[in-house]
Amino acid sequence: MAQWEKMQQLPAMHTQRLHGLYDRDHLPMDVRHYLAAWIEMQDWQRAARDLNLASVLFQGLLENLDIQHSRFVQDKSFVMQHNIRRHKQSLQVYQEDPCTLAGTIFWFLEQEKDILRSAELPDQIQMMLVCHDGVGTSSQQDLERKLSALKNDVQCMDHTMNCLEDQQDEFDFKYQTHLMEVGLDEKEKTRQQDILKSLINKLNECRKRTLADLSKLLDKAEDLIKMLVTTELVDWQRRQQKACIGAPENVCLDQMEKWFTSLAVCLFQVRGFLGKLDELKGKVTYTNDPIVARKPGLLRKTEKLLRAVIKSSFVVETQPSMPQGKGPLVLRTNVQFSVKARLLVKIPELNQIMKVEASMDRGAPKTKGYRHFNVLGTRTKTLSIAEMQCGGMVADFRHLNLKEQKSSGGGKGTGEISLSVTEELHILYFNTVFQYKDFSVDLEATSLPVVIISNASQQQNAWASILWFNMLSQDTKDILFFANCPPAPWQQFAEMLSWQFLSATKRGLDETQLEMIAIKIFGKQSNPNNCSVSWSKFCKENIPETFFVWFDGILVMVKEFLEHLWSDGLIMGFVSKESERVLLKDKVKGTFLLRFSESVIGGVTFSWLDRNFNGLPEVKTVQPFTKNDLKQIPFQEILRNFQFQEVDNVPENPLLYLYPDIPKDDVFGKFYSEKTGDDSPYIKYIKTKLMFVSKETRSRYS
Repeated sequence: MAQWEKMQQLPAMHTQRLHGLYDRDHLPMDVRHYLAAWIEMQDWQRAARDLNLASVLFQGLLENLDIQHSRFVQDKSFVMQHNIRRHKQSLQVYQEDPCTLAGTIFWFLEQEKDILRSAELPDQIQMMLVCHDGVGTSSQQDLERKLSALKNDVQCMDHTMNCLEDQQDEFDFKYQTHLMEVGLDEKEKTRQQDILKSLINKLNECRKRTLADLSKLLDKAEDLIKMLVTTELVDWQRRQQKACIGAPENVCLDQMEKWFTSLAVCLFQVRGFLGKLDELKGKVTYTNDPIVARKPGLLRKTEKLLRAVIKSSFVVETQPSMPQGKGPLVLRTNVQFSVKARLLVKIPELNQIMKVEASMDRGAPKTKGYRHFNVLGTRTKTLSIAEMQCGGMVADFRHLNLKEQKSSGGGKGTGEISLSVTEELHILYFNTVFQYKDFSVDLEATSLPVVIISNASQQQNAWASILWFNMLSQDTKDILFFANCPPAPWQQFAEMLSWQFLSATKRGLDETQLEMIAIKIFGKQSNPNNCSVSWSKFCKENIPETFFVWFDGILVMVKEFLEHLWSDGLIMGFVSKESERVLLKDKVKGTFLLRFSESVIGGVTFSWLDRNFNGLPEVKTVQPFTKNDLKQIPFQEILRNFQFQEVDNVPENPLLYLYPDIPKDDVFGKFYSEKTGDDSPYIKYIKTKLMFVSKETRSRYS
């Protein structure tokens, strides 16, 4: 099934991500939809580097749009004629730079694959997510129960206010009638005055009860705010941090929005009740009126709670990211990025009223060498209710970019902290004013810290910083985190490494693979759980081939060339040379395993068990295949066609059983090309690089 067809059949949660992806203007969904088959047939990745191919594909794209426009003319689809013509005009900006367009389309296709991978997570991962959600079930159920009780109390209070008003109207009517009556004898006057005293006493008691009930209602609201803001929102923020670095976390805000909105609406109703009490006091008051004594304090508390709810409800829903970035939170100067802020108190009357402004580095440290940036592009957006399933109030910034401020030349930093460009953290700020029912409060939301680079060569190290920060820090405003960078406990570090594979290939790392990585980092340890990984060990030691460069090189290779083999569990991957000998020595001749190279960045190799002239086991290994090889021939075709022979012997494929004992063709057969022998499209590579003769021929054998 074509990729776009699969995208249209996604469950609702993932469809929301798809709509969010195509909210950007870089590739209109209409173009993606109507040209889906043609788009998926092209090599956009190569075109992003090849100007000639990019120019050809650019012209092909325009021609296909013309063809589609003609179809809409025949179908008399007026609106789609207009849309296609407009999209073609907007794409003309790439006339002089078709490689950028090719890279953008390739990025969109890769993002679609990521969404599909998320939707196709193995059952055990889905179960893990369910279990994770189950951890918070009891607390969330408690929150739901208390919120339901609060809404019920507010409804009862509305009835109470009506009764109070009726009671006051009765007193006021009888009091005014009493004042107008003349000629009454003393006995009748006394009787009426007694009635009025009784009514005023009842009114006074009713006012006291109402104020006491309002106080209890505010106490309940305060308890809910603590649960919502200090627990649920903090948990969501931590989940978002982890999701940014690959964790399979649910960061949907729809439920949170319902909670925040319900709580804010209740508090606005309480504020309205207090205003109503002011009106009643204006009509009838008396000595020791409880409204005079207690209402101001209750109003202050109500507005304090409202400010707490509304301030906390303004968040960054989608963290800053570039269309072609390695991951979110890594930004490059003069390259557009997008980010989305959201107000979780959803009030339809405020749709397209509130203006949100983006800025950067408020309160940045006055440290010598610390860079400062200006935010360029459309810096002001309106909070609008999104026209999609979730319908949240969002300010969607799609065309921001950054420009470094020129140094003043004074160098007057107050501190000497040595941070590299990729260790320097910056924060984006989003500010707006909430004004509703004569209540006003300034709002500010902040992004997670971003790393800002100036060229693509810095992207890998920048991503390493984002991984490290979001793995360890929950203080999302600690922009000097790397000035005193803490180590990572092994269990936390191992989980983060596994997330990288899980998010890229839908298969994480198992305990055996993580154990090999632990040995690579710590050497042989009785228990790596007692160890920690330093920031230097992660990405500073052994420059330029640091641990992260090695690990990331493997991840990139797997995602680009070995994803299906990895996802099916056919690649053992992280196995040391010593371990592979232990695993293979007692197996049948021809048993082999696939592992990543420890010395070649982004290399994959295989080792197999052979027998020497004395019949003793001997493990043989080929030199690693790199992405240059895998661009020429798929790895499964290498395994299928690999041949080795001793002098004067007939060549044989020594790879017979995938460890531990599975016949090779049983597991790899479904990936083989249908053409074999001289008809194989890979025959040139096979004849020149997959034929090995004798032990003395060691061009690839080692």
